[in-house]
Formats: sequence, structure tokens, C-alpha cells
Amino acid sequence: MIAWKLKLWRSAGAAALVGLSACGPSPAPVAEAPAPAGASGEAAIGESGGEHGEAGVSLAYAGVEGDARTGVRLQHLKGYLLIAERINEGDRPEDAGVLVSQGLLEVYDPAAAEFGALNADKVRGAADGAGLTRAQMARKIHEATAAIDSARAPLALNHADLAARMVDLSTGLYQSVNQADFVDPIEYQHSLGAALSARDALVAGEAALRRENPAAYDEAIGEINRLIELWPQATAPTTPTPYPDVLRQSSRVRLALSPFL
Repeated sequence: MIAWKLKLWRSAGAAALVGLSACGPSPAPVAEAPAPAGASGEAAIGESGGEHGEAGVSLAYAGVEGDARTGVRLQHLKGYLLIAERINEGDRPEDAGVLVSQGLLEVYDPAAAEFGALNADKVRGAADGAGLTRAQMARKIHEATAAIDSARAPLALNHADLAARMVDLSTGLYQSVNQADFVDPIEYQHSLGAALSARDALVAGEAALRRENPAAYDEAIGEINRLIELWPQATAPTTPTPYPDVLRQSSRVRLALSPFL
């Protein structure tokens, strides 16, 4: 149960999730990513996904400052809301709220000053789905995502770059999903949330990107859609897609985005 996992996270802290992930060595392209400027350790980055997850977060935040960094923060948090939305569609508002809580604890709380004009109260309003109907939770999630969109709107962003960073984050987190003797359901959902957030970023910049190169935009959105299809459902199946398949498709997404980067 997701709720049980969150209780474990709260009681044991980030180290518990690192232990649960039981990570092995990272592949060179991810492990060699530089640490993001200005971060005070991984708690300041905001994702406790073990060695692989940390590398994915480092890659997503590497070399970004100002509006670009605020955009990554907002988009990272939005991924939790997007996967929570999918979980809620399965009539599981309480579990959806747990995912939003995880986003606040892992992404927002360690770096609250870096979220620009975000009204975090709207996000916190979606962090408890206990006793709510699916429709009630859907409204809370909508208000939270609208608050993120409102904070993102005035920023000067390269939405293709933002999408690429969310793809890097998703791929890094996915490395912890398939372990030798278990599947990590939390990292499965967090990585899916980041992939959904990548598509959301690209769609948000559609008008400008189409003006620049419509064919490249169509190719990029198609490749991101094919990436998301590698998560066959919102909760982890018995046999998730192998990591190399996700890595290959993420490379195709980056190649498709390259005209804008």
C-alpha cells in the first residue's frame, strides 16, 4: 500500500527509501552527471530515490539558475500531481493524496524558496484524500495543478529543455524500479509522474515550439507519448518494462528535442 510506504518514509526518513531501493551501480551517462549548483546535498534537491534517483535529479537540475531553475522545481512537483490524478481516476483518492504528500515532502519542503509565486496552500489542499470522493479529490488536484501553471506562466522558459530535464529525471528514477527480488512501486510511480510532467512541459510550450519547428515538435511529442506507454498502468505491474527499454526511448525523446536545445 502506498499509504504504508509513506508512513515508513516519515518514520525512517530518506535513508529508509534508499535502503528499500537497494541500488546497484549507475550506468555511466547518469552517474557522471554533475551536481546541481547551489544544492546542499540531495535533501536540497528533493528526491530520495537512492543512488540512481539522486543521479537523475542531479541531471535534471544541473546548470540551471533563475527562471529555469524555478521552472524545474515547479515541473518536478507537478509530476506528483499528474500521477496522483491517474491514481484518483481509479477511485483511490486517499492514495492520490499520499502521492501529493510525497511531492511536498521530497520536492517542495526542502527548497520552498525556489518555487517563485507558487501558492503552495493549493498543493497542500490535495495532500489528504481521506474521506473524499473521487470527484472531490479531482477538484483539489485541479486547483493544485492550476496553481503550478499560474506560477510557471510568467517565467522565461525553454519548454523543450524543461521537458528534456523531466525525461532525465524519469529515466534516473526508473533505474530503481526493477530490483533483483522485488519491484519498487514508489519509484515506478514517481518515474511515471516525471514522464507525464515532461509531456506537460512540452504541451505548455507548444505554440512557440511549433512556430520554431512544427515537424520537430510533432516528432518530439510522439516520442514522449511512446515513452509514457512504457508504463502500462498507474501502479507497478508484476513485471514492469525493463530499464534498458526506457533508457532507449528516453534517448529517442532527447534526439527529437535536440532542434530546440
